[in-house]
Amino acid sequence: MKIISWNVNGIRAIQKKGFKESVCKMQPDMLCLQETRAQPDQIAAAVESLNGYHLYSNPASKKGYSGTAILSKAEPINVGYGIGTEEHDSEGRVLTAEFEDFFLVTVYVPNSGNELARLDYRSQWDVDFLAYLKNLENKKPVIACGDFNVAHQEIDLARPKPNYNKTAGYTQMEIDGFSRFIESGLFDIFRQRHPDTVAYSWWSFRANARARNIGWRIDYFMVSEMLSESIADTFILDTVMGSDHCPVGIELKP
Repeated sequence: MKIISWNVNGIRAIQKKGFKESVCKMQPDMLCLQETRAQPDQIAAAVESLNGYHLYSNPASKKGYSGTAILSKAEPINVGYGIGTEEHDSEGRVLTAEFEDFFLVTVYVPNSGNELARLDYRSQWDVDFLAYLKNLENKKPVIACGDFNVAHQEIDLARPKPNYNKTAGYTQMEIDGFSRFIESGLFDIFRQRHPDTVAYSWWSFRANARARNIGWRIDYFMVSEMLSESIADTFILDTVMGSDHCPVGIELKP
């Protein structure tokens, strides 16, 4: 079973940039999308040519902003929208599909913003989202994937020193927030399997950053410890274009 996560930076925009062809080449059994920036009918229209998938989407109340979606060949037992906290759930950032053996959660974590204006909110988000995942884990294992909007270690961004505590996504508060996910028993499965591999999943549109590979690894699969040995492979598809993020994925053993 192959699960792909991709921040598409606008589902309608990426349609014109080879989205269908990329998905058909990747052949995911489950496809988790972030930053869809569209309403459910618009998302349905954007993916209607992808046959064989059940579609679920969680839009933001503000049109053209945020939003998440899951496409799955297998029909979930249940689907949950948000984390049950009014403060967080208006932006469509979390979508959960329950399957027989695990919960699949796609997430678009809030960015701390220019001048770190939203850092305090982001820090509270990390606490509340982790509590949500651990509550799910009381029932069955969790696979949480998406844009976590943080580079956890120096190896996860091309220029750590000039960005540290100055740029959203690489402040100590955000790093500590992500560390708590790992300390709680969730594995950053790519880094666990590839401790020394330099690979990025997001590049700024500025200064030709992608061509120069001046990037950040901010898209993750976080996996419950009890599921970690079931992961056959984990990968970053940094040659797939269409968004400022590239797809990341895992494969589960049969």
